[in-house]
This record gives sequence, structure tokens and C-alpha cells, in this order.
Amino acid sequence: MTRLLVSVILTSLGALVYGLLLGGVSRVITASIHGRIGPRLTQNFIDLWKLFRKESSIHHGTMFWMAPMFRLTGGIGVLLLVPIIAGNSVLTNMSFSGDLLLVLYFMFFGCLGMALGAGDSGHPYAVVAVSRGLLQMSAYELSFSAAVLVLALGLGTFSIENIVSAQQGGILNWNVFRFPFATAAALITFLPMNMTYPFNIVLAPQEIPIGPPTEYSSRFLSFMFSGRAIFGVAKLILFVNLFFGGAGSWSSLLIKTFLLYMYPLFVSPVFPRFRTEQSVRFLWFVPTSLVAVDLLRVIL
Repeated sequence: MTRLLVSVILTSLGALVYGLLLGGVSRVITASIHGRIGPRLTQNFIDLWKLFRKESSIHHGTMFWMAPMFRLTGGIGVLLLVPIIAGNSVLTNMSFSGDLLLVLYFMFFGCLGMALGAGDSGHPYAVVAVSRGLLQMSAYELSFSAAVLVLALGLGTFSIENIVSAQQGGILNWNVFRFPFATAAALITFLPMNMTYPFNIVLAPQEIPIGPPTEYSSRFLSFMFSGRAIFGVAKLILFVNLFFGGAGSWSSLLIKTFLLYMYPLFVSPVFPRFRTEQSVRFLWFVPTSLVAVDLLRVIL
């Protein structure tokens, strides 16, 4: 029990540090693309510490204050259900035979919590962001769940650890080569999961001046940033486990997750933002059509 508790604490802290570092890399690269001087690589750590030390005098409803904790809990929950290093008895965390189904439910726990928090904020435009976010979430949730279902049917297991084991023996055994269309669909849904362009319709910074940084402050905002950092790392590890062979060592994990993190970072500055109906129409049609190809291959 003590060993598991230590593993949980170290895994969560490690994911927080790694997520904040990746966020710093994102800000530096984005600034370079824009041709401006950006913040330092460690700026996220400084911001988090400054926010945590502050107090807030703003009083909203109970759900408004609970939303950052929902975000943090959702990120940690997904992280603890995903094996970190394949074959390591400690770093498999709390994974079990049917953990893939639970991960699919848990991934949207934090998003729903933030939606409830925004609805309790009293902001006149909160309902706009909530409706957009939930509508887009339902669209990419369908495609991503279908892609994961194809993997489970093709490999005959809902265990993430078993899915990783089935991909060992060479790069051609990775699911990106076994199920290329389902992988392509999942990578498309990875963009709206991270709220990057062209699917950044929730915050819409050039359209409506809203979003959690506007409403939240002090340590509540620090909890939200921490949850976002941990959840981002959890999603990276999950995608590596499902589609890219998992990680057998720390070096393999860092390389794969870093390369996967670069994908939306370089896609985002290239495309303009979709309108809400464009985003939903695209996510309902393109990824699901790709998944259907691999689904037919599995059935036949």
C-alpha cells in the first residue's frame, strides 16, 4: 500500500513538472513563430507559485470553486489509470483488465466540471462557452471512442497494459500501422482535446474575452493550471500506449510524448479557427469515416 501511495505521489508530481515544462516549450515556440520575444522556459513554474500564494475575495457559487478541483482530479485520475512504463510493476499504477472503459469516462470528468463551474460564474457569456464546449466535446468524444473501440475489437482486450503488450516486437506491430485509419481519426480528435486551432472555439480569444483566466484567480487558477498540465501529460501517455507501442523506458517515453506534443503545436498556427458548426460537422464526418474503414477491416 505504501509503495503504491509513493508511486501515485511521484507520478502526479512528475507529470505536473513535465506538463509545465511542455507548456513553457509551447510558449517559446509560439513566440518564435509569431516573431516576438516570448517568456522564459520556466515562466509557468513562476506563475503557478505566484498564483498559489495569492488569495481571492471573489465569491461565486459552490460549483464555481469546485471546478478547478474537478479539473485536477480528472487529470490525476486518468494519469493513474494509464501504465507509464510497460513491464514496470510500480509504474503500471492502478491499471486493470477493463481500465480502458473507465479512462474513456474519466477523461471528460474535468471538462464537465469546468462547464458546471463556468455556468455558476455569473458571466453573461459563460453559457456561450459552455454550449460550444459541450457540443464540440460530444463530437470528438464519439470519434475517439469509436477509434478506441476498433483497437479493443481488433486486439480482443480492453486492458491498456495488454494493448501495449500486443504492440511489442517491432515498430510494425504498433497500432499506428495495424489500424492506420483509426489512429488518424484519434490524432484529429487530439486537437480539440487540447483546444488548439482550428478547434479552439470554446475560448475564441479574438471573439469573446472570456475563459477561465478571466474568471478565476489566486490558488483556484493555480489548481486549474496544475490540472491542465497533468491532464495534458496523461493524454500524451495514453495516446503513446494506445497507438505508438507504449514506452519501455524513460527515454522512450520522453521522446514519444515530446514528438506527439509537437504535433498540435505546429498544426495550430497554420489553420484558422473553425466556426462552431464547421467544427462539429468536421468532427462528426471526417474522423468517424476514417474509423469506419478500420472497423470494416476488423469485422471482415
